[in-house]
Amino acid sequence: MAHDGQDMMAANSPLLADLLGLTRAALVPMASITAKATDKLRGMVTVDSRVSNAKVEAEQTASHGLAWLATYNQSLIQMQNWAERLDAEGKFGEVEQLIHQIAFGEYLWQVYGGIPMNQGEILRLQDIGLDQDDMRELMAPEVMALTQSGNSQAARTRLVELMQERDAEITVGNAGLDDEMEMVREQFRRYSVERVEPEAHEWHLKDELIPMEVINELAEMGVFGLTIPEEFGGFGMSKTAMAVVSEELSRGYIGVGSLGTRSEIAAELIICGGTDEQKAKWLPGLASGEILPTAVFTEPNTGSDLGSLRTRARKEGDDWSITGNKTWITHAARTHVMTVLARTIPDTDDYKGLSMFLAEKTPGTDEQPWQDPGISGGEIEVLGYRGMKEYTVNFDDFKVKGENLLGGEEGKGFKQLMQTFESARIQTAARAVGVAQSALDEGMKYARDRKQFGKSLIEFPRVSGKLAMMAVEIMVARQLTYFSAKEKDSDRRCDIEAGMAKLHGARVAWAAADNALQIHGGNGFALEYKISRILCDARILNIFEGAAEIQAQVIARRLLG
Repeated sequence: MAHDGQDMMAANSPLLADLLGLTRAALVPMASITAKATDKLRGMVTVDSRVSNAKVEAEQTASHGLAWLATYNQSLIQMQNWAERLDAEGKFGEVEQLIHQIAFGEYLWQVYGGIPMNQGEILRLQDIGLDQDDMRELMAPEVMALTQSGNSQAARTRLVELMQERDAEITVGNAGLDDEMEMVREQFRRYSVERVEPEAHEWHLKDELIPMEVINELAEMGVFGLTIPEEFGGFGMSKTAMAVVSEELSRGYIGVGSLGTRSEIAAELIICGGTDEQKAKWLPGLASGEILPTAVFTEPNTGSDLGSLRTRARKEGDDWSITGNKTWITHAARTHVMTVLARTIPDTDDYKGLSMFLAEKTPGTDEQPWQDPGISGGEIEVLGYRGMKEYTVNFDDFKVKGENLLGGEEGKGFKQLMQTFESARIQTAARAVGVAQSALDEGMKYARDRKQFGKSLIEFPRVSGKLAMMAVEIMVARQLTYFSAKEKDSDRRCDIEAGMAKLHGARVAWAAADNALQIHGGNGFALEYKISRILCDARILNIFEGAAEIQAQVIARRLLG
């Protein structure tokens, strides 16, 4: 099963014998119960041999529960793949084995007893139509062994002991990537430690924009052109590289980790839907960081219902004039170009009438955010995720050149936007992993340093248990994220995989931040402690790039076919 570290394991080690054999066998009933749940739900929502959207919505708890069940199934598959790769390379040491068995032990138990879709909504298999006879598959000997002994207090305590011994390591356990990707991780972790973490909390408390100096440094490091093809001035690297960079920068501060998201979305829109002229004009500037973009999609009364957008673009000769209101526009003031989704086809009220524009604007200042005629707006004060600021943006006959209609075609905007959602959600999942890791960093530090009743907090089992579960779930979220990135790199449709990574990662980030704050006790509620910021930053992850409920709905609808 293991290579390094096997001989030094004590006789009373909490590790399970033949761990990989147990977990491999447990995947069979897990896959079967997921397939049964899918079939049961499909029967509940099918009308005249077709899956009914109205029925899916009426059975929303069951539908979203299926999404979570399938996410758990995929999580365990990817953890098994991770473990077997490491084992084949002789890198499946004690830390990795403990993470693996705790993950299986906990997630299998949750599947049987109830999956937390959030703090107040527990999904039970009977909610999807399964009965006790269906659930008996989960009574397989291997599943029983893992649920009874996998996530034991002894295993959690031992994992945290090893975490303290290996404090200098960047991740808890081998992340399973190649040497090149680990070098990328090390480079951006070092930048975060030296340049971001010392300043981030002050930026948050003062609600300041991330300094342009930092943005320029990130540009020099290639963050904005990471996945843009080399022919357009980018590095042409993989989505996996993008995930690693986003993870480590977000570990320093989610605002810094999110700067690249704007460029990623804009570049993907142009690469997938732009004309040759648009690619030549915009991609080199995006790659170099000389052009900072912002995404302008959401409206005050539509939220995730993008098909109902009311902002209109009217043709004026060869050019366009945009009128309407947008909200939750990140980094709007000091950017150079806005990717604006607007309705161009009159008498439409769905997504078919929407078009995408590359709307040029003049970067603003703190004192005067809006420099151009026909555009105005205001800042939205927020709890966290502050480094780029959020804005409302109002268009009143705002002029856009005709050449800046994306792809040169009307009515393609929604389709063009959908093409970017996979990458955006993979990146958001990576940001969630980074935020969760920052919560673990702060929780570990405080638990070791804080003394109560004559010993460090970390010596108390419920404190060390929280830290252990953070480490385990971070690795699960990381493997789901890397898997979705690799699927994207292989040019395979991965909306389900990216959605699962984002859905799961956001929950993990919030749980990690909440538990790390709990470890801090009353001090965690004080603004001077970093964990108060991390908690606020973590909360947004369940909302943007598709709220958790929307994400679950999309996953379920695709699973049902």
